[in-house]
Amino acid sequence: MDTIVDDLSARLANRLRLERDSRGWSLADLAERSGVSKATISKIERAEVSPTAVVLVRLASAFDLTLAGLMLRAEGQGGRLSRAMEQPVWRDPETGYLRRQVFNRPDHPVEIVRVEMPAKQRVTLPASSYAHIRQVLWVLSGTLVLIDGGERHELSAGDCLGFGPPAEVTFANESAAPCTYVVALARS
Repeated sequence: MDTIVDDLSARLANRLRLERDSRGWSLADLAERSGVSKATISKIERAEVSPTAVVLVRLASAFDLTLAGLMLRAEGQGGRLSRAMEQPVWRDPETGYLRRQVFNRPDHPVEIVRVEMPAKQRVTLPASSYAHIRQVLWVLSGTLVLIDGGERHELSAGDCLGFGPPAEVTFANESAAPCTYVVALARS
């Protein structure tokens, strides 16, 4: 799986450069639009560092894309069938959380993502990452605390939560065991 993760990181680096170049943006332009430093963007584009989930969301938002949309562009266009062995997998270098893009097509309004959140880890994503989507989260195993717009939700295996209006969201595994959950997104 590390080969798949490394390969996706290299493709993401190339895709970020392509997205920036296609818009005629300099590193400074992208830095201003995303809130990510020029130095960090440069290192990511050269595949010297692997970006965190938060950084990827900020960069995707600057391009008016969801994180899943950016990853889909990095992977290329998929068919109607999403085979497990071909689903893009990416690991956040800061938290170790593993994100599997189960289903995503540009001509389909629904995306499905499976996440494995290690014990005692958390990720906070900005409201801008939810501007054009609606989400539902379903916990498969373990427990997860989701803070959506300041409201705290404690979820256990089998629980499902629909997100509210776009707001900063924190996904936190406060337990000593990993948590696995699925997020279904619908583009609006």
